[in-house]
Amino acid sequence: MSIDVRTDYGKLKLLIDGGWVESESPELGAVFDPGRGARIAQVPFALPEEADRAVESAQRAFEEWREVPILERVKHLHRLKDVLERNADGLVTINTQNHGKTLEESQGELKRCIENVDVAIAVAYTLAKGDTLDQIADGIDVSMTKEPLGVFSIVCPFNFPLMVAFWFLPYALVLGDTLIVKPSELTPVPMQRLVELVQESGVFPPGVLNLVHGGRQVVERLIANRDVRGVTFVGSTPVARQIYRLAGENGKRAIANGGAKNSVLVMPDADLAGSMSNMVSSFFGNSGQRCLAGANLIPVGGVHDALLARFTAAALSLKVGYGLDPGVEMGPLVSEKARTRVSMYVESGVAEGAKPVSDGRTLKVLEYPDGFYLGPTVLDGVTPEMRVAKEEVFGPIASVIGAESLDQAIEMINGSTNFGNMACIYTSSGRSAREFRRRVDAGNVGVNIGVAAPSAYYPFGGRRDSFYGVLHAQIDTVEFFTDKKVTISKW
Repeated sequence: MSIDVRTDYGKLKLLIDGGWVESESPELGAVFDPGRGARIAQVPFALPEEADRAVESAQRAFEEWREVPILERVKHLHRLKDVLERNADGLVTINTQNHGKTLEESQGELKRCIENVDVAIAVAYTLAKGDTLDQIADGIDVSMTKEPLGVFSIVCPFNFPLMVAFWFLPYALVLGDTLIVKPSELTPVPMQRLVELVQESGVFPPGVLNLVHGGRQVVERLIANRDVRGVTFVGSTPVARQIYRLAGENGKRAIANGGAKNSVLVMPDADLAGSMSNMVSSFFGNSGQRCLAGANLIPVGGVHDALLARFTAAALSLKVGYGLDPGVEMGPLVSEKARTRVSMYVESGVAEGAKPVSDGRTLKVLEYPDGFYLGPTVLDGVTPEMRVAKEEVFGPIASVIGAESLDQAIEMINGSTNFGNMACIYTSSGRSAREFRRRVDAGNVGVNIGVAAPSAYYPFGGRRDSFYGVLHAQIDTVEFFTDKKVTISKW
């Protein structure tokens, strides 16, 4: 290991009302360093009454936090940004250790956190404002204000232990709401450490930001609590659908991002040499464990052979290993269960007739024999009916599916699955790019970009089974975390 890190973080704690609490739950989960395949912490699955206490704390804090002038709340966000920047190296290291992604990928994740804090600060001066209209009738004026709602819960995925929370957290806090953050039970250590640093620096008053660990039962308890006004979630489609349903049944607001099956379409006029690094990163960056990862590679017309040769060579040249080691370009999967699941999709594809041009199941990282590694896998001859082409894999597999024309490719993307997170096209033709952008049924579209990740100034789109809700992550949350109050006055 090139960087010194702790190998045992012990039993993680809950943060309730500004104090660290040892959970009394007997249920503990193992937290791993997937690069070494070694346990580094234990995460408690909080008791229902502990989740309730966190909500009570957040509700009490809300009554005071909402009265803090918004420009004062902005100062708290500046302190939060300072914590992120001063502790960047340590947070990046812990993030890589617990998830497995490379240091460069963790650095990019932290950069996105800071970007969202910056935009949330800007929100205080712009989108948080209300509106007025004088004299709508004789002697009558109308004003509209945006008011915070109260307590919200943020349920985080394993693949971006820090970043996804920041799609929501800074906006809720600057707008005057209070929070309970529930990290993934697979990768809770980075968020735990960040909240420790926030507490040590006195960034927020007690109860404004709370941290509760656990699984499904904790999430359902938070949604059912009468004082929780809404929930945000990023994860698999079945869970997103369930959370959206529970939120509706309990009268709560919800932003629920589900899974993805993203297609990357390559036209015959694409610049293969100039695009290959970007394209390969789409499929194998973060070991394929991201909702904007390329999954189906669709060569159109006669570009198939040249694309397959270049793409496979670039994939095989990636250095796979421990994320904290220098020069590593792709890390392990997050767990042994994940490796087994992704390997099953390779087996399924081969059984259905796909040809493994590159088979990541054979990869061995000799220095870390217990790590959860799976190499870049390229399956040629995949058809839209195969499981590996239709279902979310969430791993380093590229399924190559040929198409004869742009029309056929778009029809395939829109019809072969019900996911709608991202679709990308590589082309030198403005006409093809425009046609693709207008017709493809996806919330995020890339043109000569393999990972169409919106900056914080824009909503993180998603359609069909990739998203449940009305308002999206990032800038859309200004409307999610506030409600409009209209006052009609006559004097």
